[in-house]
Amino acid sequence: MPDEEELFKKHYYSMGEVTSMFKESHSLIRYWESEFDILKPKKNGKGDRFFRPQDVKNLFLIYDLLRRRKFTIEGAKEYLKNNKKADEKFAAVQSLQRIKGFLLELKAGI
Repeated sequence: MPDEEELFKKHYYSMGEVTSMFKESHSLIRYWESEFDILKPKKNGKGDRFFRPQDVKNLFLIYDLLRRRKFTIEGAKEYLKNNKKADEKFAAVQSLQRIKGFLLELKAGI
């Protein structure tokens, strides 16, 4: 996923752009949309989905819970419902991962 500055350069992302960001299928993204209330992409008259940057961030949070942390769908829903500040915690984890990546690059350069 692009960093915050890069993510907010565009107002909307198409379904194709989102699926390539996460390397997941269209049907899985549509399924997650039906399961999680925090995903609300805009739809045009034809039904094409357009994701706002906030939707992409929420999708990344869901992706992290389901894929990296191995939550079930129900477990992820419960986690999001009970942890109102889940996005803040997630942002802190992302920041720490970027710092770790930087430090590992620095170590490799020594």
